[in-house]
Amino acid sequence: MHEPPSLPHPPHERWPLAVALGALLAGAVLLGVALTGAFGTGTTRASAQAPPAAPQVVVVTPGAQPAPAAVARAPAPSGTEVATDEQRFTANDRAHVPAAWVAGFYDIYAEAQKAYGVNWLLIASVHKQETAFSTHPTTYHGLNFARCCAGPMQFNVKNGAGGIGSTWVRYRDAGAVAQRPASYPHMTVRHPSVYDDYDSIMAAAELLRDSGAGAALDASAWRAAYDYYGHDLTGVSYANEVLARAIGWGQHSFCINCGTDQGLLGAVDAAWGAPVRAEMTPAPATKAKNKNKEPDTSKAGDDAPKKVFHHENSV
Repeated sequence: MHEPPSLPHPPHERWPLAVALGALLAGAVLLGVALTGAFGTGTTRASAQAPPAAPQVVVVTPGAQPAPAAVARAPAPSGTEVATDEQRFTANDRAHVPAAWVAGFYDIYAEAQKAYGVNWLLIASVHKQETAFSTHPTTYHGLNFARCCAGPMQFNVKNGAGGIGSTWVRYRDAGAVAQRPASYPHMTVRHPSVYDDYDSIMAAAELLRDSGAGAALDASAWRAAYDYYGHDLTGVSYANEVLARAIGWGQHSFCINCGTDQGLLGAVDAAWGAPVRAEMTPAPATKAKNKNKEPDTSKAGDDAPKKVFHHENSV
């Protein structure tokens, strides 16, 4: 009787190999699951952070046309106020804001656009202009330097003489017509609140709508931004910046930390800012043709308008 052929390796030498092979297979399975979960999470996260869809009609390229309707003449603010505003707007435009933070506002922008028909790019541009997407140090408490405005969209809470409520009082319930997102960067305990991101952004959307803004980024949107700030020379610069930024986003893509395109800024000013600024800038006095004509010695300025800083809804 023949002995069975011997195995090439003793059985006890195959055991470690089997264990190693099993561990390798298990590791491959776990790696596959992990990668699938990672890709799934990434997809979910990316979709959660995607901006809302802009309306189909996004941009009307600025052309040589005046802003709609006659504009109100208003005196310019003081030099200190102008300098402070311009510094703040420049700082907000250049501020670096994390994409994850701004993603927290996308659902609000979408609700505002749906409820009031205002292009969300315009709303977001005002948001950046006012508080750099709610990252300015005073966004969620107190008042601005002029002691009049507050919150993410800098609503005036102090105006409204003559029995009419402040701008904030008139628009604070704007969020009631839409669905408040389950979460967003700053949700206050009580609503409406000028410091609540949803309440404030929805109020801004309704105010812009009432000032003529719609789906298009055009002359009406420029005028709405001009009304949002107030009718003075700084308001012209404000509206130029807001519209140029929004149009740039519409032509390319929503870019949180990109500076305003200077070419677009010049085009917007030429189309809509310059005509308004020309109406507010008095023409230079002409020299008398007769050099011997007696100069006018009457007291100047008796009938000039008093310098009143018109700040409907901003710093």
